[in-house]
Amino acid sequence: MVPWIMRRPSPQTAALLVTALAFHVDMLLYYLLVPLLPRYARDLDLNPMQVGILFGSYAVALLLATFPVAALTDRYGRRAPMLWGLAGLAATTLVFAVSKQYWLLVLARFLQGIAGAATWLPGMALLADHFPSESRGRAMGTAFAAANLGVLIGPPISGFLDQHAGASAPFLLGAGLVALDAAGRAFLLPEVEHVRGLRLPFRQLLSNPVIRLFAGAMALGSGLWGLLESTLPLDMDRRLALSPSQIGLCFAAAALAHTFTSPLMGRLSDRIGRVKVLRMGLVLALVMLPLPALLSKTWMVVLAMMGLGSTASFVMSPCSPAVADQVERLGSQSFASAFSILNLAYSVGLMIGPLVGGALVQGLGLPWALGLCGLVFAGYLFAARGFTS
Repeated sequence: MVPWIMRRPSPQTAALLVTALAFHVDMLLYYLLVPLLPRYARDLDLNPMQVGILFGSYAVALLLATFPVAALTDRYGRRAPMLWGLAGLAATTLVFAVSKQYWLLVLARFLQGIAGAATWLPGMALLADHFPSESRGRAMGTAFAAANLGVLIGPPISGFLDQHAGASAPFLLGAGLVALDAAGRAFLLPEVEHVRGLRLPFRQLLSNPVIRLFAGAMALGSGLWGLLESTLPLDMDRRLALSPSQIGLCFAAAALAHTFTSPLMGRLSDRIGRVKVLRMGLVLALVMLPLPALLSKTWMVVLAMMGLGSTASFVMSPCSPAVADQVERLGSQSFASAFSILNLAYSVGLMIGPLVGGALVQGLGLPWALGLCGLVFAGYLFAARGFTS
């Protein structure tokens, strides 16, 4: 009998392990840079525009790579793009570790964006391949939770290592994680993949009303994060006199709640339907969004942030399984192409959220601005009327 430790896991378990680990490593590596930014800015004498370009290069690369990676994934399978993405992550980590020049940092961030596209799109497609509709939401929610865990622990680990073990320590950790990720992708991804069937063009996918509905929901969910991250820290500093570490803990509370509730909301959408869970999230957003700007006690604000993190799970967790369900109903497995639409919607929301939030706060003040944004979420209920899936 083969020892249990040497047995290959089932295809479902392997797909979930590979994807969850890949998402976790990708987001943790992305956020390793955040606490190191002041040192880079000081050592390289960077101005705010250069810092913006450094961070924006990831989003630009992600957007440019999304549709080509999706097409390649649906045409040639999930394994090859995920291995290419791994090579990009390794190159990114190496360049960050040795870089002493600004243009190399920008190059590394750009490569990270391409690697991100080659990680997320094939990973989500892999889960859609291996999990049927009745368990797809739970699987995808679990993978998202692993990614959120990377967001949560990446910055504090990076800052601690940089302060106590040296400037290269965070990237040595990153190299170790890439090696672990490599083992997962190389040994657990299937060598031979089944036939994908009919490939759907992007135009046909965009013509599906359910896909459009959940793409809009994904944009709202990411816009919610962008809005909160760009407006609340200033209010917490001015109105509540919170320190930077306290502000960080408030956002960590939201991320923690999002991490734990994402699989739960995915599973709930498996049981009662994707649209019902989305509607619950839209109503919650109407109630929860203004609270952090209205509450006067720090512990109350923390609870409100946890509520908003959970609200984001209601809105965003049903999106990917709902889109995958629609692709399957169309007789296809062009999951990566469909997820590229969600990827685009997420990026758009993340870019527009801070712009809209900043304009509204300047014109109306934060409480009214957040209340108006809550009404936008409630208004999206009308877009969801008539849907039953």
